[in-house]
Amino acid sequence: MQMKNFLAIDTANEYLTVIASKGGKAQITFEADCAMQHSVRLMDAVEDTLAKAALSPAECDFFCAVTGPGSFTGIRIGISAIKGFAAATGKPVLGVTSFTALAYNAKDKALSVVPAGRGRYYVCGFTKEKEICLAPCEADEEKIVSLAKEYMLYSFAPLPFVKAEKADPAGGLLAAIEAVKETDFGKLSAFYLKKSQAEEEREKKQSGSPIGRKE
Repeated sequence: MQMKNFLAIDTANEYLTVIASKGGKAQITFEADCAMQHSVRLMDAVEDTLAKAALSPAECDFFCAVTGPGSFTGIRIGISAIKGFAAATGKPVLGVTSFTALAYNAKDKALSVVPAGRGRYYVCGFTKEKEICLAPCEADEEKIVSLAKEYMLYSFAPLPFVKAEKADPAGGLLAAIEAVKETDFGKLSAFYLKKSQAEEEREKKQSGSPIGRKE
C-alpha cells in the first residue's frame, strides 16, 4: 500500500506502544510497564512520538489501534483516542488484534498468548502466512502446554510453565500494519473474548434475584 503516514497505538495490555510513521520511516515509543496508566500517559506519548516523526494528525493517511483482547479499560482508551483523531481529520481507521501483533514476531507457525487473569490466557494460532488456523479462545496452562507441541508460542509476558518466545509488541504491530490490505480498513471495534469482571458479577447478582432467576 502507498499510505505510509500513520499513527498507531496499543493500550490493550500492560505495555504502551505509540508508532508514528512518515514517508515509511517510523518513530516508536514503547513503555514495557505502563502500570495500566494508559489514560495518563497516552496523549503525552502520542505528542512526543508525532513530534519525533515531524508528523501532524492532518498528514496521517490513516489511524490504527490494537483492539484486544486484553485490558477492557485499556482497549477502550486506545480505540476512543484513535476514533477521535479519525473523526477530526476524516481519515480511515484500522484495527489490529493483540494476537496479530504478537504473531508478526514469528517467521513460521505461531500461537499468540495473551494473559487473561486468574491463571487463564487468550490464545490464537497462525500459519506461516499469518492466516488464523486456530480460532481465538480462552485456555488454561494445560491446554497451552499441549498446543506448544504444535506451535511456537509468542507472548510479551513470561510463561513460567512452558517455553515461549518473548515477543516485541511494537515491532509486531508495525509489521502487521505494513502487511495490511485496503479491505482491512473499516469500522473500529473492541475485540473481547469474555465479559468484564464487572459484567460477570452483575449477571451473577441478577441470576440470583427473583427477577433474573430462570426456573
